[in-house]
Amino acid sequence: MPFASDKEAADALARSYQKLRQEIGKVIIGQDDVVELVLTAVFSQGHCLLVGVPGLAKTLLIQTIADSLDLSFNRVQFTPDLMPSDIVGSETLNQQRDFHFVPGPIFANIVLADEINRTPPKTQAALLESMQEYAVTVAGKRYPLQRPFFVLATQNPIEQEGTYPLPEAQLDRFMFNIELGYPSYEAELQIVKNTTSDHKPTVSKILHADDIQAFQQLVRRVPVADNVVEYAVGLVHKTRPNTDRAAARASQLLEWGAGPRASQHLIVGAKCHALIHGKYSPDIEDVKAVALPILRHRLVRNFKAEAEGITVDQIVKELL
Repeated sequence: MPFASDKEAADALARSYQKLRQEIGKVIIGQDDVVELVLTAVFSQGHCLLVGVPGLAKTLLIQTIADSLDLSFNRVQFTPDLMPSDIVGSETLNQQRDFHFVPGPIFANIVLADEINRTPPKTQAALLESMQEYAVTVAGKRYPLQRPFFVLATQNPIEQEGTYPLPEAQLDRFMFNIELGYPSYEAELQIVKNTTSDHKPTVSKILHADDIQAFQQLVRRVPVADNVVEYAVGLVHKTRPNTDRAAARASQLLEWGAGPRASQHLIVGAKCHALIHGKYSPDIEDVKAVALPILRHRLVRNFKAEAEGITVDQIVKELL
């Protein structure tokens, strides 16, 4: 999809985003903010963690987005007995008595890690290299993954038995931590009508792998004013307790603040947020629009905040 200029490409991205929203809307009712954030992550080369109670269509949402993008898709159901080789693949002996590599489900453009917190940290760690390096190493040999590559993981916040909290290093590799709420009364009426009839909507493919990679490169080229970068970096510094630029509330309520990845994601996310809303450069409002899902899984509350029942979301909103 060659374009005469970046401006033309930016307009095409905004149009493609609207078409994607229409196609996904055939299947997913409501959840507009969630769809916007997941698509922002796709165009920003980021991974997403979707947190919500059972039955909120987290898996269906990811499957529908995969259907609307002409990309390969694999789903891995995370269970306590899942091994790293079940995700990345393994060396097996063939009939000629030679070892050859059999790729695992990680070798797809979109990988759905369903209920990621149900598997032990050893298996969760199998995703670390792929999410950062876009490659996996098996038996000392490195295998690159297809691009574009996204890990979209789901997590159920209610059940704590038989679950393993995600290590901080793993959480930090997710661009967004998206919390799904219950649908509104009107949306749920529509969901029930749609899902209890024999009508099965079909989703058209809007973008191909090459288009997505071209748009990802476009997002990186978007110019950003210095004051916007300073705001994003300043916001992240505010979250780091007992440092020069820490906000008083952060020092009172946080054990740990966000790292440099948060600043990077704030700028890339703001660039993409601006483009899909028809702007050619982000402003501070675009940074604020993506700040909560970027920061909420990177801040660790201290005992005082937990004892007083103050959530990370409340702290982030105060800092904004």
